[in-house]
Amino acid sequence: MDVRTRIEQLTQELERANYEYYVLDNPTMTDFDYDRKLRELEDLEKEHPQYASPVSPTKRVGGQALSQFEKVEHTVPMESLSDVFSVEELRDFLDGITGNDLDIDFTVEPKVDGLSVSLEYRNGVFYRGVTRGDGQIGEDVTENLKTIRSIPMQLTDAPARLVVRGEVFMPRGVFEKLNASREEAGKPLFANPRNAAAGSLRQLDPKIAAERGLDILIFNLQEADGVSFDTHAQTLDKLAALKFKVVPYKLLSAPSEIVSEIERLNEERHLLPFDIDGAVVKVNDLALRTKLGSTAKFPRWAAAYKYPPEIKPTVVRDIVVQVGRTGVLTPKAVVAPVHLAGTTVTNATLHNQDFISERDIRIGDTVMIRKAGEIIPEILEVDFSKRPDGTSPYFLPDSCPVCGAPVARDPDGAAVRCTGAECPAQLVRNLMHFVSRDAMGIDGLGSAIIEKLIREDLLHTPADLYDLTVEQLTPVMIKDETHESKSAKNLIAAIRESKDKDLSKLLYAFGIAQVGEKAAKALAMHFGDLDTLASATEEQLMEVPDIGKITAENVCRWFAGQQSRDLIEKLRDAGLNFRCGIAPVDAKFAGLTFVLTGALELMTRDEATERIERLGGKASSSVSKKTSYVVAGEAAGSKLRKAQELGVTVLSEQEFLAMLEG
Repeated sequence: MDVRTRIEQLTQELERANYEYYVLDNPTMTDFDYDRKLRELEDLEKEHPQYASPVSPTKRVGGQALSQFEKVEHTVPMESLSDVFSVEELRDFLDGITGNDLDIDFTVEPKVDGLSVSLEYRNGVFYRGVTRGDGQIGEDVTENLKTIRSIPMQLTDAPARLVVRGEVFMPRGVFEKLNASREEAGKPLFANPRNAAAGSLRQLDPKIAAERGLDILIFNLQEADGVSFDTHAQTLDKLAALKFKVVPYKLLSAPSEIVSEIERLNEERHLLPFDIDGAVVKVNDLALRTKLGSTAKFPRWAAAYKYPPEIKPTVVRDIVVQVGRTGVLTPKAVVAPVHLAGTTVTNATLHNQDFISERDIRIGDTVMIRKAGEIIPEILEVDFSKRPDGTSPYFLPDSCPVCGAPVARDPDGAAVRCTGAECPAQLVRNLMHFVSRDAMGIDGLGSAIIEKLIREDLLHTPADLYDLTVEQLTPVMIKDETHESKSAKNLIAAIRESKDKDLSKLLYAFGIAQVGEKAAKALAMHFGDLDTLASATEEQLMEVPDIGKITAENVCRWFAGQQSRDLIEKLRDAGLNFRCGIAPVDAKFAGLTFVLTGALELMTRDEATERIERLGGKASSSVSKKTSYVVAGEAAGSKLRKAQELGVTVLSEQEFLAMLEG
C-alpha cells in the first residue's frame, strides 16, 4: 500500500472511531489501537506533508495560538428565541399558530445551556466555525471547534455548501474535573458549565480549548445548497445520517402532549450529561415557518419554555471550614437534607466571609437554597421570620483549623488564607512550588512522587526533603528495579545540589504572598542573608525598590510565624545556603527597560534578564512607549514590529552584548 493510500485509510478509520466514541457513545476501537494509529498517521504526515489533509484527526489537538478572533457575517441570521415562562404562555403561543388546525406538528427539544455556533462545510470539508455574536456578526473560532471530537471534519454525500447550527457545551463530568484541578492550582473556579464552555471556546490558544473536553449538539440546518426538505425533523434526521451529533427531539401535535414532554424533560434533566435551562418548541413544517416569518427579534415559529430554578427551604445545622491546597479557607453550610435537581443536598457553598455577612447567614437559620448552574448548591437568602432566638453572626476563624497558624485576608480579594509554612492542607502545593524550576530547581520530583512520599509519612515539610535516602525513595519510583535505583540516586543528588542555591531562590521557594522571583531577588540582594532579612521591619523592607506596604506586611507576618521559624531552623540544620551570592547592582542600566524577543544565540533569556537586572535595569515582556530598548534575536516577530512602529531603539544580540560589557 502506498503512503497516500495509507494516510487516507488511517484518516477514515480514526474519524470513524471518533464518531463511534463521541457521537454514538459505542466505541469499537480500543484506546490503545486509536493512539497507535494516530501516532502512525502523525509520523506519515510529518514525512509526507504533501498528503496531509487540512482536517486530519492529527489537527484536533489544537493549532497555533491566535492574536485575535476575526469577525464574520452570518449569511443566515442566528436568531434568538422568545421565552415563555408558564404553561399558559406556552398555550397562547401554540394557539397563535394552530388556531383551529389541530394537525400541525411541533418538535420539542431540550434547550442546551451553552454557546450557539454555526459550522460551515464546503464540498464536504469543515471550512469554518463562527460564534453567534449579535446574531448578524460573530467571531471565527474554527481552530477551537476543530478540537471538539464530535464535530465531523469531513462529510460523505453532503451538499456542496452546508451550514448547520449547534450548541457548544461542557459536559457536567468534565466541568467537575476542571474545577477540581483549578482549585488544586489555586485558580478561580468556574461558576457553571456554561461559563466554563464560554471561556474555553474563546481561548486564543486552541491547545487550551483542546484540554477542556467540549462537546456540541446540532439543532438546526441553516443552509444546504441544492437540497430541499419539507420538515425540520427531516433536516435533523439528515444531519444525523451525515454523522453529526444531533439534539434529541420528539414530534408532537396535541398541546397536552407538548406540555407533558416539557415537564418530563424538566423532571429528568439531572440525568442528562449536559445542562439544559428549558425546552424548545418549533413548528415542524418548513413552509409554514416561512409563512409565519419573524419579528424584529425572534422567529414567530418557535419558543423557548424556560424552567424556573428549583428553590427549596432548609435549615443551616452548622458551618464548617475547609482549607484548600492554596491555603484558602472556604466556609460550607451543613444543611438539613433537601432534594434538589435530582439529588439530595446536605451541604451548600458559602464562598467567603463577604458572602456570609452580606446575607447575614447564621447557624440555625432557615434559608432558601438552589443549585447554581444545576451543579453547586448555594444559599440565596435567609428567611428572617423563622430565625430562632439566640443566634449570632458567623465569622471565619482567626487561625487555620488545620494547623493553627494565623490567617490573613488577601489584599486584592475576599479570600482568607492560612499563613502557615508547614500547613498539612497545603503540603502538596507548597512542596511542588518549593522544588519547581524557578525555586529550588529539584529535577525529577513531580507531584506523583511527592504524594507517594506524603502517604508513606516521609514528608511533612520542605525540610524533610533533605533527610530522604536512596532506600526510602527507591520503592516509590515508578519503573523497573535497575532504573528505580538509578533514578533515586539522581534525585538525591539533585536535592543535595539545591542546598547551594542562592538565597533569592530559597526566598521564592518559601511561597510568601506577593513575593515573586523579582521581589525575592531584590530582597536577597538588599539584605544579603536570611537572618538579616528575617529581622527587618516593615519600614526597612519598604526601602527596597518595588517592595510596597502589602508585600512588606506579608514578609514580616511570614517570618513572625512559629511554623516559619521552625522551617528555617530545620533548613539551617540541613545545611542550606542562607546568603545571597548575586553581585551588587551596578546602576549602569538604572531607569532603562529592555524587551527581549526572538531566539538569542549567545545566552538564554533568563541569563540576559539576570544581567540586565544586575546592572539596575528592568526586563519587560511587552513593548510600549516607555520601553528603552528591544533586543531582537532570530525570528523576532510582533514585538519587533511594534518597536519599529513606536520608534523604540532595536539592538542586535551583538549590540546588546557590547552594552553589557562596555
